[in-house]
Amino acid sequence: MAADHLEIETKFDVPPSYVQPELAGVDGVASVDDPVEHRLEAQYFDAPDLRLARARITLRRRTGGADDGWHVKLPAAGDARRELHLPLGRAVRRPPRAVLAPVAGVLRGADPVAVAQLRTRRVVTVLRDADGRPLAEVADDTVSATRLTGPDGPAEVRSWREVEVELLDGDRALLPRVGERLVAAGAERTDRASKLARALGLEPAGPARAAPDRRRSAGRKKRRDPGPSAGEVVLDVLGEESSALQLADVGLRIGADDGLRRMRIACRRLRGLLAAFGPVLDREATEPLRAELSWLAGRLSEARDDEVGYAGLRAAVAELPVELVLGPVVARLQSGEVAARERGRARAAALVAERRHLALLDAVHDLLARPPLTARAAKPATPVLAAVLSREARRVRRAGSAVESLAGAERTEALHAVRRVARRTRYTAEVLAPVLADPAVDVAKAAKRTQRLLGALQDVVVVGGHARRLAVDAHAAGEPGFTYGLLLGRAEARAQDAERSFTERWPDLRERLGG
Repeated sequence: MAADHLEIETKFDVPPSYVQPELAGVDGVASVDDPVEHRLEAQYFDAPDLRLARARITLRRRTGGADDGWHVKLPAAGDARRELHLPLGRAVRRPPRAVLAPVAGVLRGADPVAVAQLRTRRVVTVLRDADGRPLAEVADDTVSATRLTGPDGPAEVRSWREVEVELLDGDRALLPRVGERLVAAGAERTDRASKLARALGLEPAGPARAAPDRRRSAGRKKRRDPGPSAGEVVLDVLGEESSALQLADVGLRIGADDGLRRMRIACRRLRGLLAAFGPVLDREATEPLRAELSWLAGRLSEARDDEVGYAGLRAAVAELPVELVLGPVVARLQSGEVAARERGRARAAALVAERRHLALLDAVHDLLARPPLTARAAKPATPVLAAVLSREARRVRRAGSAVESLAGAERTEALHAVRRVARRTRYTAEVLAPVLADPAVDVAKAAKRTQRLLGALQDVVVVGGHARRLAVDAHAAGEPGFTYGLLLGRAEARAQDAERSFTERWPDLRERLGG
Protein backbone atom coordinates (compact mmCIF):
# COMPACT_ATOMS: atom_id res chain seq x y z
CA MET A 1 0.00 0.00 0.00
CA ALA A 2 1.39 3.37 -1.02
CA ALA A 3 1.73 6.17 1.50
CA ASP A 4 -0.42 9.07 0.36
CA HIS A 5 -0.25 12.76 1.22
CA LEU A 6 -1.26 16.10 -0.25
CA GLU A 7 1.71 18.25 -1.21
CA ILE A 8 1.04 21.99 -1.16
CA GLU A 9 3.93 24.07 -2.43
CA THR A 10 4.96 27.04 -4.53
CA LYS A 11 7.96 27.13 -6.86
CA PHE A 12 10.37 29.93 -7.77
CA ASP A 13 13.09 30.26 -10.38
CA VAL A 14 16.21 31.92 -8.97
CA PRO A 15 19.51 33.03 -10.53
CA PRO A 16 22.80 31.33 -9.61
CA SER A 17 23.75 34.33 -7.46
CA TYR A 18 20.53 34.25 -5.45
CA VAL A 19 20.91 34.60 -1.67
CA GLN A 20 18.02 33.38 0.44
CA PRO A 21 16.65 36.23 2.59
CA GLU A 22 16.02 36.09 6.32
CA LEU A 23 12.61 34.46 6.81
CA ALA A 24 12.29 34.64 10.59
CA GLY A 25 10.64 38.05 10.22
CA VAL A 26 7.79 36.75 8.05
CA ASP A 27 4.42 37.06 9.83
CA GLY A 28 3.88 33.88 11.84
CA VAL A 29 7.44 32.59 11.55
CA ALA A 30 9.28 32.77 14.86
CA SER A 31 12.43 30.83 13.98
CA VAL A 32 14.27 29.15 11.12
CA ASP A 33 16.25 25.94 11.52
CA ASP A 34 19.87 25.71 10.44
CA PRO A 35 20.11 24.60 6.79
CA VAL A 36 20.54 20.88 6.07
CA GLU A 37 22.09 19.71 2.80
CA HIS A 38 21.00 16.60 0.85
CA ARG A 39 22.31 15.02 -2.35
CA LEU A 40 19.41 13.57 -4.33
CA GLU A 41 19.40 11.36 -7.42
CA ALA A 42 16.18 10.66 -9.28
CA GLN A 43 15.33 8.72 -12.41
CA TYR A 44 12.04 9.60 -14.12
CA PHE A 45 9.96 7.15 -16.14
CA ASP A 46 7.30 7.78 -18.77
CA ALA A 47 5.91 6.45 -22.03
CA PRO A 48 8.03 7.37 -25.07
CA ASP A 49 5.42 10.00 -26.05
CA LEU A 50 5.61 11.52 -22.53
CA ARG A 51 1.91 10.99 -21.86
CA LEU A 52 2.42 11.06 -18.08
CA ALA A 53 4.33 14.33 -18.16
CA ARG A 54 1.76 15.90 -20.48
CA ALA A 55 -0.93 14.91 -17.97
CA ARG A 56 1.18 16.64 -15.26
CA ILE A 57 1.96 13.28 -13.64
CA THR A 58 5.48 12.34 -12.61
CA LEU A 59 6.80 8.88 -11.80
CA ARG A 60 10.30 8.64 -10.35
CA ARG A 61 12.73 6.55 -8.35
CA ARG A 62 14.69 8.74 -5.95
CA THR A 63 17.53 8.12 -3.53
CA GLY A 64 18.99 10.49 -0.96
CA GLY A 65 17.15 12.63 1.55
CA ALA A 66 14.45 11.51 3.94
CA ASP A 67 12.02 10.08 1.37
CA ASP A 68 13.92 7.47 -0.64
CA GLY A 69 11.59 5.45 -2.79
CA TRP A 70 9.24 5.44 -5.76
CA HIS A 71 7.07 8.54 -6.07
CA VAL A 72 3.97 9.15 -8.16
CA LYS A 73 2.85 12.78 -8.17
CA LEU A 74 -0.63 13.71 -9.38
CA PRO A 75 -2.27 17.10 -9.98
CA ALA A 76 -4.77 18.26 -7.37
CA ALA A 77 -6.67 21.48 -6.79
CA GLY A 78 -4.83 24.79 -7.09
CA ASP A 79 -1.18 24.63 -6.05
CA ALA A 80 -1.55 21.19 -4.44
CA ARG A 81 -0.29 17.87 -5.72
CA ARG A 82 -1.12 14.40 -4.46
CA GLU A 83 1.92 12.23 -3.86
CA LEU A 84 2.05 8.45 -3.55
CA HIS A 85 5.21 7.02 -2.00
CA LEU A 86 6.34 3.39 -2.13
CA PRO A 87 9.55 1.75 -0.85
CA LEU A 88 12.54 1.45 -3.18
CA GLY A 89 12.52 -2.35 -3.41
CA ARG A 90 14.85 -4.12 -5.81
CA ALA A 91 13.53 -2.76 -9.10
CA VAL A 92 15.85 -0.28 -10.81
CA ARG A 93 15.47 -0.60 -14.58
CA ARG A 94 11.69 -0.25 -14.68
CA PRO A 95 8.98 0.62 -12.13
CA PRO A 96 7.41 -2.31 -10.28
CA ARG A 97 3.79 -3.24 -10.87
CA ALA A 98 2.55 -1.61 -7.66
CA VAL A 99 4.02 1.73 -8.76
CA LEU A 100 2.47 1.53 -12.22
CA ALA A 101 -0.99 0.46 -11.01
CA PRO A 102 -2.30 3.98 -10.20
CA VAL A 103 -1.39 5.33 -13.66
CA ALA A 104 -2.28 2.28 -15.77
CA GLY A 105 -5.22 4.16 -17.27
CA VAL A 106 -2.95 7.00 -18.40
CA LEU A 107 -0.24 4.69 -19.77
CA ARG A 108 -2.90 2.53 -21.48
CA GLY A 109 -0.52 -0.36 -22.06
CA ALA A 110 2.55 1.69 -22.99
CA ASP A 111 5.78 0.43 -21.41
CA PRO A 112 7.44 3.19 -19.35
CA VAL A 113 11.11 3.90 -20.00
CA ALA A 114 13.64 6.15 -18.29
CA VAL A 115 13.26 9.63 -19.79
CA ALA A 116 15.38 11.78 -17.46
CA GLN A 117 18.02 11.60 -14.78
CA LEU A 118 18.25 14.40 -12.17
CA ARG A 119 20.95 15.15 -9.64
CA THR A 120 20.04 17.76 -7.06
CA ARG A 121 21.94 19.54 -4.32
CA ARG A 122 19.15 20.46 -1.91
CA VAL A 123 19.56 22.84 1.02
CA VAL A 124 16.55 22.66 3.33
CA THR A 125 15.47 25.06 6.05
CA VAL A 126 12.39 24.57 8.21
CA LEU A 127 10.25 27.50 9.34
CA ARG A 128 8.73 27.23 12.82
CA ASP A 129 6.20 29.11 14.92
CA ALA A 130 6.69 30.29 18.51
CA ASP A 131 5.81 26.82 19.85
CA GLY A 132 8.42 25.12 17.65
CA ARG A 133 5.78 23.65 15.31
CA PRO A 134 7.14 23.16 11.74
CA LEU A 135 5.14 25.43 9.43
CA ALA A 136 6.87 25.03 6.09
CA GLU A 137 10.01 23.73 4.43
CA VAL A 138 12.08 25.86 2.07
CA ALA A 139 14.20 23.81 -0.33
CA ASP A 140 16.92 25.58 -2.33
CA ASP A 141 17.72 23.20 -5.21
CA THR A 142 20.64 23.29 -7.63
CA VAL A 143 19.69 20.82 -10.36
CA SER A 144 21.58 19.05 -13.14
CA ALA A 145 19.17 17.22 -15.46
CA THR A 146 19.93 14.82 -18.29
CA ARG A 147 17.19 14.08 -20.78
CA LEU A 148 17.47 10.49 -21.98
CA THR A 149 16.44 9.16 -25.37
CA GLY A 150 16.30 5.47 -26.11
CA PRO A 151 19.38 3.24 -26.13
CA ASP A 152 21.70 6.11 -27.12
CA GLY A 153 21.49 7.50 -23.59
CA PRO A 154 22.07 11.19 -22.84
CA ALA A 155 20.59 13.62 -25.35
CA GLU A 156 20.59 16.95 -23.52
CA VAL A 157 21.88 18.31 -20.22
CA ARG A 158 20.31 21.26 -18.44
CA SER A 159 21.11 22.91 -15.12
CA TRP A 160 19.26 25.47 -13.09
CA ARG A 161 18.48 26.63 -9.58
CA GLU A 162 15.03 26.84 -8.03
CA VAL A 163 13.37 27.24 -4.64
CA GLU A 164 10.35 25.28 -3.41
CA VAL A 165 8.27 26.26 -0.38
CA GLU A 166 6.16 23.35 0.89
CA LEU A 167 3.60 23.58 3.68
CA LEU A 168 4.04 21.27 6.65
CA ASP A 169 1.73 22.20 9.55
CA GLY A 170 1.32 25.82 8.52
CA ASP A 171 -1.69 27.63 7.10
CA ARG A 172 -1.99 28.25 3.34
CA ALA A 173 -1.80 31.99 4.00
CA LEU A 174 1.86 31.50 4.93
CA LEU A 175 2.86 30.63 1.35
CA PRO A 176 2.21 34.05 -0.22
CA ARG A 177 3.87 35.79 2.74
CA VAL A 178 7.03 33.74 2.31
CA GLY A 179 6.76 34.15 -1.46
CA GLU A 180 6.76 37.95 -1.18
CA ARG A 181 10.01 37.84 0.78
CA LEU A 182 11.61 35.50 -1.78
CA VAL A 183 10.49 37.62 -4.74
CA ALA A 184 11.88 40.74 -3.08
CA ALA A 185 15.25 38.95 -2.95
CA GLY A 186 15.20 38.15 -6.67
CA ALA A 187 13.12 34.97 -6.99
CA GLU A 188 10.46 34.64 -9.73
CA ARG A 189 7.27 32.63 -9.26
CA THR A 190 6.81 29.82 -11.83
CA ASP A 191 3.80 27.70 -12.73
CA ARG A 192 5.97 24.84 -13.97
CA ALA A 193 4.52 21.66 -12.52
CA SER A 194 7.75 19.76 -11.89
CA LYS A 195 11.48 19.54 -12.39
CA LEU A 196 10.77 16.89 -14.98
CA ALA A 197 8.83 19.40 -17.10
CA ARG A 198 11.90 21.61 -17.17
CA ALA A 199 14.23 18.72 -17.90
CA LEU A 200 12.06 17.68 -20.84
CA GLY A 201 11.64 21.22 -22.13
CA LEU A 202 7.89 21.32 -21.49
CA GLU A 203 6.82 24.91 -20.91
CA PRO A 204 4.43 25.91 -18.12
CA ALA A 205 0.80 25.67 -19.16
CA GLY A 206 -0.68 29.05 -20.00
CA PRO A 207 -4.22 30.19 -19.21
CA ALA A 208 -6.82 27.90 -20.71
CA ARG A 209 -8.37 29.26 -23.89
CA ALA A 210 -6.59 32.59 -23.52
CA ALA A 211 -8.12 35.53 -25.34
CA PRO A 212 -6.45 36.24 -28.68
CA ASP A 213 -4.02 39.13 -28.99
CA ARG A 214 -6.00 41.93 -30.59
CA ARG A 215 -3.15 44.44 -30.88
CA ARG A 216 -2.40 45.83 -34.35
CA SER A 217 0.83 47.26 -35.68
CA ALA A 218 0.95 51.02 -36.33
CA GLY A 219 -0.26 51.94 -39.81
CA ARG A 220 -1.90 48.54 -40.41
CA LYS A 221 -5.40 48.71 -41.85
CA LYS A 222 -7.94 48.39 -39.08
CA ARG A 223 -9.77 45.07 -39.26
CA ARG A 224 -11.59 42.76 -36.92
CA ASP A 225 -9.62 39.86 -35.47
CA PRO A 226 -11.73 36.72 -36.04
CA GLY A 227 -10.16 34.97 -33.04
CA PRO A 228 -9.86 31.19 -32.72
CA SER A 229 -11.85 28.80 -34.86
CA ALA A 230 -14.72 26.76 -33.47
CA GLY A 231 -12.65 23.60 -33.87
CA GLU A 232 -9.74 25.04 -31.89
CA VAL A 233 -11.98 25.96 -28.97
CA VAL A 234 -13.78 22.62 -28.98
CA LEU A 235 -10.56 20.59 -29.09
CA ASP A 236 -9.12 22.69 -26.26
CA VAL A 237 -12.23 22.00 -24.17
CA LEU A 238 -12.19 18.28 -24.95
CA GLY A 239 -8.51 18.09 -24.08
CA GLU A 240 -9.24 19.43 -20.61
CA GLU A 241 -12.16 17.03 -20.19
CA SER A 242 -9.96 14.13 -21.30
CA SER A 243 -7.43 15.09 -18.62
CA ALA A 244 -10.21 15.14 -16.01
CA LEU A 245 -11.26 11.65 -17.10
CA GLN A 246 -7.68 10.41 -16.80
CA LEU A 247 -7.30 11.80 -13.30
CA ALA A 248 -10.68 10.36 -12.29
CA ASP A 249 -9.40 6.98 -13.46
CA VAL A 250 -6.35 7.40 -11.22
CA GLY A 251 -8.66 8.26 -8.32
CA LEU A 252 -10.63 5.06 -8.82
CA ARG A 253 -7.45 2.98 -8.94
CA ILE A 254 -6.07 4.40 -5.67
CA GLY A 255 -9.43 4.21 -3.88
CA ALA A 256 -9.83 7.97 -3.40
CA ASP A 257 -12.89 8.91 -1.35
CA ASP A 258 -14.29 11.01 -4.20
CA GLY A 259 -13.16 8.65 -6.95
CA LEU A 260 -16.62 7.38 -7.90
CA ARG A 261 -18.12 10.87 -7.98
CA ARG A 262 -15.32 12.34 -10.06
CA MET A 263 -15.38 9.53 -12.59
CA ARG A 264 -19.13 9.74 -12.98
CA ILE A 265 -18.96 13.51 -13.47
CA ALA A 266 -16.10 13.20 -15.96
CA CYS A 267 -18.08 10.66 -18.00
CA ARG A 268 -21.20 12.79 -18.01
CA ARG A 269 -19.37 15.99 -18.91
CA LEU A 270 -17.46 14.44 -21.80
CA ARG A 271 -20.52 12.59 -23.09
CA GLY A 272 -22.69 15.72 -22.90
CA LEU A 273 -20.13 17.97 -24.56
CA LEU A 274 -19.59 15.53 -27.42
CA ALA A 275 -23.33 15.73 -28.10
CA ALA A 276 -23.54 19.50 -27.71
CA PHE A 277 -20.63 20.03 -30.11
CA GLY A 278 -22.33 18.03 -32.85
CA PRO A 279 -22.10 20.93 -35.34
CA VAL A 280 -18.30 20.88 -34.97
CA LEU A 281 -17.67 17.14 -34.56
CA ASP A 282 -19.01 14.40 -36.82
CA ARG A 283 -21.78 12.70 -34.85
CA GLU A 284 -21.26 9.32 -36.54
CA ALA A 285 -17.69 9.30 -35.22
CA THR A 286 -18.53 10.48 -31.69
CA GLU A 287 -21.69 8.45 -31.07
CA PRO A 288 -19.87 5.14 -30.32
CA LEU A 289 -17.70 6.93 -27.76
CA ARG A 290 -20.76 8.53 -26.17
CA ALA A 291 -22.31 5.07 -25.86
CA GLU A 292 -19.22 3.76 -24.08
CA LEU A 293 -19.17 6.74 -21.72
CA SER A 294 -22.82 6.03 -20.92
CA TRP A 295 -21.89 2.42 -20.19
CA LEU A 296 -19.11 3.48 -17.83
CA ALA A 297 -21.29 5.98 -15.97
CA GLY A 298 -23.99 3.34 -15.65
CA ARG A 299 -21.55 0.87 -14.11
CA LEU A 300 -20.80 3.43 -11.42
CA SER A 301 -24.41 4.46 -10.75
CA GLU A 302 -25.34 1.89 -8.13
CA ALA A 303 -22.26 2.57 -6.01
CA ARG A 304 -22.79 6.33 -6.28
CA ASP A 305 -26.47 5.98 -5.35
CA ASP A 306 -25.39 4.06 -2.27
CA GLU A 307 -23.14 6.97 -1.26
CA VAL A 308 -25.96 9.48 -1.71
CA GLY A 309 -28.59 7.27 -0.08
CA TYR A 310 -26.68 6.44 3.09
CA ALA A 311 -25.36 9.99 3.50
CA GLY A 312 -28.92 11.31 3.24
CA LEU A 313 -30.26 8.78 5.74
CA ARG A 314 -27.50 9.53 8.24
CA ALA A 315 -28.33 13.23 8.04
CA ALA A 316 -32.06 12.52 8.40
CA VAL A 317 -31.57 10.28 11.47
CA ALA A 318 -29.36 12.94 13.08
CA GLU A 319 -32.26 15.40 12.82
CA LEU A 320 -34.71 13.07 14.63
CA PRO A 321 -35.35 13.28 18.37
CA VAL A 322 -33.73 10.33 20.15
CA GLU A 323 -37.10 8.93 21.23
CA LEU A 324 -38.12 8.46 17.58
CA VAL A 325 -35.09 6.33 16.72
CA LEU A 326 -36.36 2.86 17.65
CA GLY A 327 -34.16 -0.20 17.35
CA PRO A 328 -30.59 -0.48 16.03
CA VAL A 329 -31.18 2.04 13.24
CA VAL A 330 -27.80 3.75 13.50
CA ALA A 331 -25.94 0.44 13.65
CA ARG A 332 -27.82 -0.87 10.62
CA LEU A 333 -27.02 2.31 8.70
CA GLN A 334 -23.35 2.09 9.62
CA SER A 335 -23.00 -1.56 8.65
CA GLY A 336 -24.93 -1.00 5.44
CA GLU A 337 -22.80 1.98 4.50
CA VAL A 338 -19.54 0.12 5.18
CA ALA A 339 -20.71 -2.85 3.12
CA ALA A 340 -21.82 -0.55 0.29
CA ARG A 341 -18.48 1.26 0.33
CA GLU A 342 -16.59 -2.01 0.07
CA ARG A 343 -18.83 -3.17 -2.78
CA GLY A 344 -18.20 0.12 -4.55
CA ARG A 345 -14.44 -0.22 -4.21
CA ALA A 346 -14.55 -3.80 -5.43
CA ARG A 347 -16.63 -2.77 -8.45
CA ALA A 348 -14.27 0.09 -9.20
CA ALA A 349 -11.22 -2.17 -9.00
CA ALA A 350 -12.86 -4.70 -11.32
CA LEU A 351 -14.03 -2.00 -13.70
CA VAL A 352 -10.66 -0.31 -14.25
CA ALA A 353 -9.12 -3.72 -14.94
CA GLU A 354 -11.58 -4.44 -17.77
CA ARG A 355 -10.28 -4.29 -21.31
CA ARG A 356 -13.44 -2.40 -22.31
CA HIS A 357 -12.58 0.38 -19.88
CA LEU A 358 -9.05 0.75 -21.22
CA ALA A 359 -10.40 0.66 -24.77
CA LEU A 360 -12.67 3.59 -23.87
CA LEU A 361 -9.68 5.60 -22.65
CA ASP A 362 -7.86 4.74 -25.89
CA ALA A 363 -10.88 5.92 -27.88
CA VAL A 364 -10.86 9.30 -26.11
CA HIS A 365 -7.15 9.68 -26.88
CA ASP A 366 -7.69 8.68 -30.54
CA LEU A 367 -10.53 11.16 -30.92
CA LEU A 368 -8.25 14.02 -29.85
CA ALA A 369 -5.35 12.74 -31.95
CA ARG A 370 -7.53 12.51 -35.09
CA PRO A 371 -10.54 14.74 -34.43
CA PRO A 372 -13.53 14.19 -36.78
CA LEU A 373 -14.08 17.89 -37.46
CA THR A 374 -16.91 19.14 -39.65
CA ALA A 375 -16.80 22.03 -42.12
CA ARG A 376 -18.06 24.41 -39.42
CA ALA A 377 -14.98 23.70 -37.30
CA ALA A 378 -12.89 26.02 -39.46
CA LYS A 379 -15.27 28.96 -38.98
CA PRO A 380 -14.82 31.65 -36.29
CA ALA A 381 -15.73 30.29 -32.87
CA THR A 382 -18.13 32.98 -31.66
CA PRO A 383 -21.03 32.58 -34.14
CA VAL A 384 -20.78 28.80 -34.33
CA LEU A 385 -20.61 28.27 -30.58
CA ALA A 386 -23.23 30.91 -29.86
CA ALA A 387 -25.60 28.83 -31.97
CA VAL A 388 -24.60 25.73 -29.98
CA LEU A 389 -25.36 27.52 -26.72
CA SER A 390 -28.70 28.80 -28.01
CA ARG A 391 -29.74 25.31 -29.04
CA GLU A 392 -28.78 23.84 -25.67
CA ALA A 393 -30.76 26.50 -23.77
CA ARG A 394 -33.74 25.88 -26.04
CA ARG A 395 -33.67 22.17 -25.19
CA VAL A 396 -34.00 22.97 -21.48
CA ARG A 397 -36.90 25.35 -22.10
CA ARG A 398 -38.74 22.76 -24.14
CA ALA A 399 -38.16 20.00 -21.59
CA GLY A 400 -39.30 22.22 -18.72
CA SER A 401 -42.42 23.37 -20.55
CA ALA A 402 -43.37 19.78 -21.39
CA VAL A 403 -43.64 18.97 -17.67
CA GLU A 404 -46.42 21.46 -17.02
CA SER A 405 -49.22 19.31 -18.47
CA LEU A 406 -48.11 16.02 -16.87
CA ALA A 407 -48.94 14.35 -13.57
CA GLY A 408 -47.98 11.31 -11.51
CA ALA A 409 -45.25 8.96 -12.71
CA GLU A 410 -45.07 10.67 -16.11
CA ARG A 411 -44.36 14.00 -14.46
CA THR A 412 -41.67 12.51 -12.23
CA GLU A 413 -39.92 10.94 -15.22
CA ALA A 414 -40.20 14.18 -17.18
CA LEU A 415 -38.64 16.13 -14.31
CA HIS A 416 -35.69 13.74 -14.31
CA ALA A 417 -35.34 14.39 -18.05
CA VAL A 418 -35.27 18.16 -17.42
CA ARG A 419 -32.50 17.65 -14.89
CA ARG A 420 -30.40 15.68 -17.38
CA VAL A 421 -30.90 18.25 -20.14
CA ALA A 422 -30.10 21.12 -17.75
CA ARG A 423 -26.94 19.37 -16.63
CA ARG A 424 -25.67 19.04 -20.20
CA THR A 425 -26.54 22.68 -20.93
CA ARG A 426 -24.73 23.80 -17.80
CA TYR A 427 -21.57 21.92 -18.81
CA THR A 428 -21.71 23.42 -22.30
CA ALA A 429 -22.27 26.97 -21.08
CA GLU A 430 -19.49 26.73 -18.50
CA VAL A 431 -16.83 25.68 -21.00
CA LEU A 432 -17.98 28.29 -23.54
CA ALA A 433 -17.98 31.18 -21.05
CA PRO A 434 -14.34 32.19 -21.88
CA VAL A 435 -15.40 32.67 -25.51
CA LEU A 436 -19.02 33.85 -25.27
CA ALA A 437 -18.72 35.79 -21.98
CA ASP A 438 -21.91 37.00 -20.24
CA PRO A 439 -24.50 35.15 -22.35
CA ALA A 440 -22.83 31.82 -21.53
CA VAL A 441 -22.41 32.78 -17.87
CA ASP A 442 -26.12 33.62 -17.59
CA VAL A 443 -27.19 30.34 -19.19
CA ALA A 444 -24.76 28.39 -17.00
CA LYS A 445 -26.22 29.93 -13.83
CA ALA A 446 -29.83 29.25 -14.84
CA ALA A 447 -29.06 25.69 -15.95
CA LYS A 448 -27.11 25.01 -12.75
CA ARG A 449 -30.01 26.28 -10.64
CA THR A 450 -32.44 24.08 -12.57
CA GLN A 451 -30.18 21.07 -12.18
CA ARG A 452 -29.77 21.61 -8.45
CA LEU A 453 -33.48 22.07 -7.78
CA LEU A 454 -34.26 18.82 -9.57
CA GLY A 455 -31.12 17.14 -8.22
CA ALA A 456 -32.53 17.61 -4.72
CA LEU A 457 -35.66 15.80 -5.94
CA GLN A 458 -33.59 12.92 -7.31
CA ASP A 459 -31.53 12.68 -4.11
CA VAL A 460 -34.58 12.31 -1.88
CA VAL A 461 -35.93 9.67 -4.26
CA VAL A 462 -32.70 7.72 -3.78
CA VAL A 463 -32.87 8.22 0.01
CA GLY A 464 -36.45 6.97 0.01
CA GLY A 465 -35.48 3.84 -1.89
CA HIS A 466 -32.76 3.06 0.63
CA ALA A 467 -35.20 3.63 3.50
CA ARG A 468 -37.58 1.07 1.96
CA ARG A 469 -34.88 -1.56 1.60
CA LEU A 470 -33.64 -1.04 5.15
CA ALA A 471 -37.20 -1.31 6.44
CA VAL A 472 -37.60 -4.67 4.73
CA ASP A 473 -34.29 -5.91 6.18
CA ALA A 474 -35.25 -4.67 9.67
CA HIS A 475 -38.64 -6.39 9.50
CA ALA A 476 -37.01 -9.67 8.46
CA ALA A 477 -34.69 -9.36 11.49
CA GLY A 478 -37.61 -8.70 13.86
CA GLU A 479 -36.57 -5.07 14.46
CA PRO A 480 -38.98 -2.12 14.78
CA GLY A 481 -39.84 -0.51 11.44
CA PHE A 482 -41.27 2.73 12.82
CA THR A 483 -38.18 4.88 12.25
CA TYR A 484 -37.71 3.69 8.66
CA GLY A 485 -41.33 4.51 7.92
CA LEU A 486 -40.81 7.95 9.40
CA LEU A 487 -37.70 8.47 7.27
CA LEU A 488 -39.56 7.35 4.17
CA GLY A 489 -42.42 9.73 4.90
CA ARG A 490 -40.04 12.62 5.37
CA ALA A 491 -38.23 11.76 2.14
CA GLU A 492 -41.52 11.78 0.24
CA ALA A 493 -42.45 15.15 1.81
CA ARG A 494 -39.10 16.61 0.82
CA ALA A 495 -39.55 15.30 -2.71
CA GLN A 496 -42.87 17.13 -2.90
CA ASP A 497 -41.23 20.30 -1.55
CA ALA A 498 -38.45 20.04 -4.13
CA GLU A 499 -40.94 19.61 -6.95
CA ARG A 500 -43.03 22.53 -5.70
CA SER A 501 -39.92 24.72 -5.47
CA PHE A 502 -39.00 23.93 -9.06
CA THR A 503 -42.54 24.69 -10.26
CA GLU A 504 -42.50 28.07 -8.52
CA ARG A 505 -39.09 29.07 -9.86
CA TRP A 506 -39.36 27.64 -13.36
CA PRO A 507 -40.92 30.74 -15.03
CA ASP A 508 -37.96 32.89 -13.90
CA LEU A 509 -35.43 30.21 -14.88
CA ARG A 510 -37.05 29.80 -18.30
CA GLU A 511 -36.72 33.53 -18.88
CA ARG A 512 -33.07 33.47 -17.86
CA LEU A 513 -32.54 30.66 -20.36
CA GLY A 514 -33.70 32.97 -23.11
CA GLY A 515 -37.38 32.03 -23.14
